[in-house]
Amino acid sequence: MAKIEKFEDLEIWQIAKQVGVEAYRISDLEPMKSDFGLKDQFRRAAMSMSDNVAEGFEYNNNPDFIRFLTYAKGSSGEFRNKIIIMSEAKKLSDVNFKFLYDKCIEFSSKTKRFIDYLRDFEMKKKALKKGI
Repeated sequence: MAKIEKFEDLEIWQIAKQVGVEAYRISDLEPMKSDFGLKDQFRRAAMSMSDNVAEGFEYNNNPDFIRFLTYAKGSSGEFRNKIIIMSEAKKLSDVNFKFLYDKCIEFSSKTKRFIDYLRDFEMKKKALKKGI
């Protein structure tokens, strides 16, 4: 795997950023535009995904990064839950739902694989230290 110099280079951050940008765009439209509580929750849940990837990366160590990636993956689940409910309540169009849902699924899948990769790397690193 190529060395990543900044969180903006991570594909998972780029996917999460797309979700955040789209969430902001959607929340500035009716029916969400005038529902301030829903709008705020919707935006916070979407932003939490990319926020956690960025924050975890900046700690510059894999154990902390893995922890924050786990939070980011959890935020994706929270956001998916919100968009499912909003879609069924007719607060989100089918087109917007599909885009956001598909991006969240892609984010969760790729984040899980990245977490697994980092955990495996950390286990191998510990084994080398022990001389195994």
